[in-house]
Amino acid sequence: MKAGTHDVGVSFVRRFWEPEGVVQPRQRGFARTTNEVYHGNPAVDTVAIAGPYQTVGVSDDSPSRRKIFLCWPKDAASEEPCARKILSTLARRAYRRPVTEQDVQALLDFYKEGRTGANFDAGIQRGLERVLAAPSFLFRIEREPADAKAGSIYRLNDLDLASRLSFFLWSSIPDDELLNAAIAGKLKVPAVLEQQVRRMLADPRSRALIDNFFDQWLQMSKLTGLVPDVDAFPDFDENLREAMHQETEEFLANQLREDRSVLELLTANYSYLNERLARHYGIPNIYGNHFRKVSFTDGVRGGLLGQASVLTVTSYPNRTSVVLRGKWLLANILGAPPPPPPADVPSLKDPGQDGQPRSLRDRMEQHRNNPACAGCHQRMDPLGFSLENFDALGNWRTAADGEKVDASASLPDGTTFEGVAGLRKLLVNHKDDYVRTLAEKLLAYSIGRGIEYYDLPAIRRIVRESAPSDHRWSSLVLGIVRSTPFSMGIVR
Repeated sequence: MKAGTHDVGVSFVRRFWEPEGVVQPRQRGFARTTNEVYHGNPAVDTVAIAGPYQTVGVSDDSPSRRKIFLCWPKDAASEEPCARKILSTLARRAYRRPVTEQDVQALLDFYKEGRTGANFDAGIQRGLERVLAAPSFLFRIEREPADAKAGSIYRLNDLDLASRLSFFLWSSIPDDELLNAAIAGKLKVPAVLEQQVRRMLADPRSRALIDNFFDQWLQMSKLTGLVPDVDAFPDFDENLREAMHQETEEFLANQLREDRSVLELLTANYSYLNERLARHYGIPNIYGNHFRKVSFTDGVRGGLLGQASVLTVTSYPNRTSVVLRGKWLLANILGAPPPPPPADVPSLKDPGQDGQPRSLRDRMEQHRNNPACAGCHQRMDPLGFSLENFDALGNWRTAADGEKVDASASLPDGTTFEGVAGLRKLLVNHKDDYVRTLAEKLLAYSIGRGIEYYDLPAIRRIVRESAPSDHRWSSLVLGIVRSTPFSMGIVR
């Protein structure tokens, strides 16, 4: 192979046809037999790629080398000037600020040490190692004013603001355009700051928000290690797990890309499906492994509340949980998480066990008879019951445990609603709580700390100022970037 990135595929060759997509044999709980196949089906455990062997010289054709080696010395006299250019450019990016002569000289000293007795490549490698070990690269150091007193607040300088903004939206260092604007002191200008935010949101690198913030907020990381009960869900496979996660990713990417209202996370009547997920949902005429936008008219699917990923991570491996789903909604959507349960509360027994009623609603009613549980369950359970038409893998159902599913719900204040459609209306009626919760979580992610009482006025302002645009993503992000917690620091 030539240097660079390659896609490597693995398949079992004793087949005369190849299904489209990533096909895995059914893996029942990842249990292996002694001959290292999954219940008699062959499966790939690891793929190892070795080499290259007997190489001569170094390839100059890899993307990483093209980024590093901005020049190449023609003779011995041009080596050090070229090394200076390469290392100063790398340091400027890595340190996220203009480099001083002292910075460059330190790197050149390491370059000379590596170059002695070796070649130009070895010298640059040694200098690059020094860049990657520098505190300016390893830490995001925000510079406090020299005369500031402990406990006082100060406005971040443009370079520190650029780093905070870049790690917020891209989870990476500023690019040249943002860094140049910061060096020129232009980020203090509101119009320039807004232009940079909108540019960065439109950039493909903003996908980092989905990979990091949304995965944390929606707890998508739980999906990776989920092992559904093989007796209850024998058709679960890795294709389905992957499709569940990608549906949510594609849906969220569309929301950011089109700058939709954050309310559409709840109210959208569409999602993104491939054939495997459509079959899981019972939706016909969807073929192939690629994801495409699918609109719904039944009021069941669409938005986060109808997605198998969310419904699965809020369930147990063998059954649904009105408590887990209700708690997830309270904590992540309404911003009113319940306190931890008492340590001595018994778990819910299986239907019919020890004379227990078969109906989940009746069993939960018995559970709520415990006075220590009633206060929290009165808020959690109704929200969870409204999603009971979805099983533990997000499949639609009308019966469970031999009983008809009852998805009606009633809150302590007398509010009644039914099913996922009723839940959506309820949450939209409490949209201020939802937008505030989302703003809190997004702000905490952006500044890398928990929300404190003194941040609450800023959060209320972010929500209030995003309302005229119907709380679009750009207005929410701009509100955060302009806010005091994001743009100011505290002297420790």
